Amino acid sequence: MDIKKNFFTERVFGRSCPEGLRYVSPCRYVLYVSGDFVKVYSVNTEEILRLLGGHADLVTGIQLNPQNHMQLYSCSLDGTIKLWDFMDGIPIKTFTVGTKLLALYTLASAEDSVFVVIPKKDTFQLVSVELTKGIGQDLEGKELSVVLDDVGASMKHIAFGREGTYVVSVKDVNLQVYFFKRKLLNRFSLSTVKTKGDNRFSCVVCHPKEDCIATGHADGKIRLWRNFHHKKEYTYSTLHWHHDIVMDLAFSVEGTRLLSGGVESVLVQWHNESSCQKDFLPRLGSPIEYISMSSDGVLCCTLHTDNRLSIINSNLRFSRSIQGLIKSRDVKTGLVVDPRTKALVLNGEPGHLQFYSLQSDQQLFSLDIVQRQYIHQAGLKQSDLVKVAFSARGTWLATVEESEEVTDPELQLKLWLYNEEIQSFELNTRINTPHDNHITDLCFRDMDELGEDSLILVTTGRDCVFKVWVMVEDTDPEGNVSWSCDFVGSYHNYQATNCCFSEDGSLLAISFEETVTVWDSLTWDLKCTFCHPPGNIRNICFGRLTCSKYLIGATDYGFLCCWNLLTCALEWSAHLNVVVLQPDPLSEHIAAVSWLSKESSLFVFKPSEPRPVYIQRNLCKEKIRLAAFVPRDEPENTEKYLWLRKSQLFFLTDTQLAVEESLPVTPFSLLLGKHRHQQAQEDTDLGKLVVHNKQEQASPAVKELLHTPAHVLPSASFLCTIFINSLLISKENKSAEEVADEVEMESEKAEDDSDEEDVTAMEQEDTSHMELLGEMTCKLSKSQEKELQKIRKMDYSWLSAL
Repeated sequence: MDIKKNFFTERVFGRSCPEGLRYVSPCRYVLYVSGDFVKVYSVNTEEILRLLGGHADLVTGIQLNPQNHMQLYSCSLDGTIKLWDFMDGIPIKTFTVGTKLLALYTLASAEDSVFVVIPKKDTFQLVSVELTKGIGQDLEGKELSVVLDDVGASMKHIAFGREGTYVVSVKDVNLQVYFFKRKLLNRFSLSTVKTKGDNRFSCVVCHPKEDCIATGHADGKIRLWRNFHHKKEYTYSTLHWHHDIVMDLAFSVEGTRLLSGGVESVLVQWHNESSCQKDFLPRLGSPIEYISMSSDGVLCCTLHTDNRLSIINSNLRFSRSIQGLIKSRDVKTGLVVDPRTKALVLNGEPGHLQFYSLQSDQQLFSLDIVQRQYIHQAGLKQSDLVKVAFSARGTWLATVEESEEVTDPELQLKLWLYNEEIQSFELNTRINTPHDNHITDLCFRDMDELGEDSLILVTTGRDCVFKVWVMVEDTDPEGNVSWSCDFVGSYHNYQATNCCFSEDGSLLAISFEETVTVWDSLTWDLKCTFCHPPGNIRNICFGRLTCSKYLIGATDYGFLCCWNLLTCALEWSAHLNVVVLQPDPLSEHIAAVSWLSKESSLFVFKPSEPRPVYIQRNLCKEKIRLAAFVPRDEPENTEKYLWLRKSQLFFLTDTQLAVEESLPVTPFSLLLGKHRHQQAQEDTDLGKLVVHNKQEQASPAVKELLHTPAHVLPSASFLCTIFINSLLISKENKSAEEVADEVEMESEKAEDDSDEEDVTAMEQEDTSHMELLGEMTCKLSKSQEKELQKIRKMDYSWLSAL
């Protein structure tokens, strides 16, 4: 399956020009790694010109070919090294090394080889790979020569010295220098005494023209090493400005300037190895992770922790930036789609909401919601954006922000109105403490037949209530509107967890722990309730279009349920540990993502049909946290996978944003048959049948209890006698087998044979029922059947006296 990774996984694995970011003289292009791809960016037009794709896993390093700067080497965790013509986007050669490659380096003096970092037991090695010359595009790169043992895995932990005469590696508090011609290895170690600061190495870079090594350290110091050809006569001087770890270093082309960056979001430029002569470029937005210099020294590029590249002139003036999808610490808002721009909306910078265009692969704009200065200090409780919802037309935006306090959070509900003149949202209403505890969900209702007056907002909270917010006109002459609370509802003092409106807006579904309640959105009357204990309701959604009469819910005990709103009955349910439930706004399809046995699987289904239209098991090894259907600009003109014709499904894991776009061509019937035999052997499965057959004969008392809404049932004391009597077995109908059970059996073998026949008969009957999500009916073991038979044979006649 082809899964595209976007800017969310953008990584720069480079050291001072060599790897993750690369400039091409004369500073016209920037090359950078983005997941499985390498992207070519034009500095002048600010556009992505090429997308180099061909690796089967994360790209971990890129380097220009020293003999031809219009060619590029790349290495990947897939164990291959590729040589590209990056302007045409054509792969020239692929060298298969056969082991994971974690970093890549090239030297002008080593024409037919490159250097890579590979794993070796509990450590890593720097090895030289000879690039085999031969005919054809796919070649072997198996000839490896070990250069250094016990090196760091990061690209910033290795650097090559003047004209490639030596290589330097840092790890923990140890520095080692290997001289190629002399085959000499010198090792140096710093003190680990805490009073002298944290001396651990964080990065290393070599002077381009002199024998000088610059190292960054965890305590913010920079050391300049000289005379390291001798083990005992080496010297170093110290530069210190950073208050925390030095994250990267880079020398200018001439070596007259040294650039450093860290968590302070400040680029520091050092002159003449003096602490007194330095310049600053502050307020770069987020900590600096990597620094790269252009080959002509005209431009500098920095990569920041918010997934942004900043291009800076040689005079330390900011030029422009490339903003990728900002990886927030925790995407609390979920993945939301802006109806106006079809942009993906989610947490961005702290307190901000980012609008990201998936079509152009760039950020449209960032909206400051919290409107407070964020302080980068560990342990400090600050407000953050936690919930977001758009009205159907994208005119209104609702946001919820709360402090990080767990027991007594500060809450604010804000309503924003889109301003066409400024092409952005303006704050309309601020509501302090809308609930007494955390807000768990919110959603808008739009009913076109009622006009703009039908727009309402519903919020649910841990304070066991849901609130309805409506627009009211202000008394000022301008006739502005604001929002106020119009209705407060609750259900048995249970915590309200999820809410959603039906497609036409006439019904509102709200989950209260184990119960789903359905309300009339005009009168706020409670219409019906659905319950599926044990387990709280994790997600709910209404069906759409032809499936609008269904309500879908997923519980944290691993059940996916479909209720029929016309009959107020459970249509079907399945044993499925659903962590994400996402309906497609343009079709009847619903995507359910399950998590089991360290793998995520995707099921796409229509509520009206018990069989899914698509199954993709082992979609990824990571847990999928969020998902969203994003409408396409134009429907796909293909008959394959109709559920993807109008929308694309994007999902978010802890490390990447991916899109379900190019799916394997596998008929569902073959897929079902393939998995049926495998899953029959497992004790716990993603999709075992728990479907209620409508033709099944059942006790009227049981039907009355299970299929009647709880709020209209008579008292429990009235139903108890009917229910207990329905469980009793008449003595006149006692079977011959039960009579024989009162006498000792002739042998244990005869009992086992009888049990086996009974179980076989039950299995044949059960397997004739419907199947759900591609799996067989859940069967009882022989021991469980025996236990049920013993219970069935017990005498309950004493209960009649009650």
